[in-house]
Amino acid sequence: MRTRRLCSALLCSTLTVIAAAQAAPTPAPMASSIDLKFDFSAGPATPKPGYTRVAPTVLYADDPGYGYEPGAQLSTGDHGNTTTSDKPFLFSAKVPEGNFNVTVTFGDSTAATTSTFKAESGRLMLERVEVPAGQVAERTFTTNVRTPHLPKLPTNATGREEVSLDQFDPGSGRDWDAKLTIEVVSPRAALRSIEITAVPTAPTLYIAGDSTVTDRDGGGDVSWGQLLPRFLKPGIAVSNNAQSGETMKSFMNALRLDKMLSTMKRGDYLFLQFIHNDSKIAWPETYVEAQTTYKAYLKVYIAEARLRGATPVLVTAMDRGARGTGLPTHGHGGYPQAMREVAQEEHVALIDLYASSDIFYQSAGADAPKILADGTHSTAYGGYEFAKCIVMGIKQNKLDLASFITDDFKDFDPAHPDTADALNLGPLFSSGNPRGPRPANPPTTAAPNPTPPPTTPPHPRPREAD
Repeated sequence: MRTRRLCSALLCSTLTVIAAAQAAPTPAPMASSIDLKFDFSAGPATPKPGYTRVAPTVLYADDPGYGYEPGAQLSTGDHGNTTTSDKPFLFSAKVPEGNFNVTVTFGDSTAATTSTFKAESGRLMLERVEVPAGQVAERTFTTNVRTPHLPKLPTNATGREEVSLDQFDPGSGRDWDAKLTIEVVSPRAALRSIEITAVPTAPTLYIAGDSTVTDRDGGGDVSWGQLLPRFLKPGIAVSNNAQSGETMKSFMNALRLDKMLSTMKRGDYLFLQFIHNDSKIAWPETYVEAQTTYKAYLKVYIAEARLRGATPVLVTAMDRGARGTGLPTHGHGGYPQAMREVAQEEHVALIDLYASSDIFYQSAGADAPKILADGTHSTAYGGYEFAKCIVMGIKQNKLDLASFITDDFKDFDPAHPDTADALNLGPLFSSGNPRGPRPANPPTTAAPNPTPPPTTPPHPRPREAD
């Protein structure tokens, strides 16, 4: 009875907010005037007008606001026309939060190159772009940068002005600092230039969820959330706010929902995948029962997105897999069905990743044990195929978002998955990449809070167990 009363209270509160609103809340201003250009050549020739030349020895510092992250092993290549390395390296530029187009120019006059580009905390943006010897390629992708800071509260208003970052999961730390980080992965990098331009009107695809969805930089598991950008054209940015250990309750308590809502605008999307931790009755502070509070919290998220003109999309979580065999465990109880029912009740698009994952597990044959790293979290192979399931869900639901799907995407059937050997994603997501830990106190933005609250979560949570 108590849970039913809470469910009713949540829904009544949401409906009251919607009825009382005269217009959608005004989102916080996004970066609008950033236009940075970096030249990675060397030698006596001057850089192109408007470009800043970056030597291979320049490490990132807030002043001048650009440089390579520690661990980069670089040299000048192609007769001084490129910066090169046979190991992954990261370049960062200081920017305010917002959406940005990043244009990378690369290629060698004497040798063929194959280059992969990632952004922030391991988001796959461009996969294995092959450039023949003597040619130069130019590619653009759109990515999102954010900080923990929230708009300043009105006088006497209660609350906090900063997201509580999770001290137990530094893998997504680059998602929260005041700079845009680009990773180059190539056996023979040939980086020529990078241009960064603010695109404040670009739609944003926000993701809310737990460790099975979060960006995971340099870890042993790779989520569909960080691989989804690879299948989207320039013009839309993915803002992956998912975090290890989160539930719908704790996500709200840490102000992660508030952070997304503070910048959400008409034309954006909110993808929700919450099941793995919400269903844990052993976590009494954040447990929600499938047919009552779980459904009620989903409806709150849906209502808040719609209030701002964004499109909510529900995603059932992938099933867990048995260690050793990779076969489905059918371990999520009534939660996937409860989400399906909410999708029908609220007329919301549903991507049934739970159903697709079970088909995938049973169809992968010898690759089935390679889908999940530990029975719960996906490997790069599993995350890549799950991301394809999400893209198929976008198409099948006929979302306007489908216009951003890359031209090279081919319809995906989880009953006929790719093989792990054919994808060969291991070299792109090696845990040996030179990535540093998340700073204890992320840099402030141009308008820092005078007295920022602690960054430690109010109720620290262990990472999900399978």
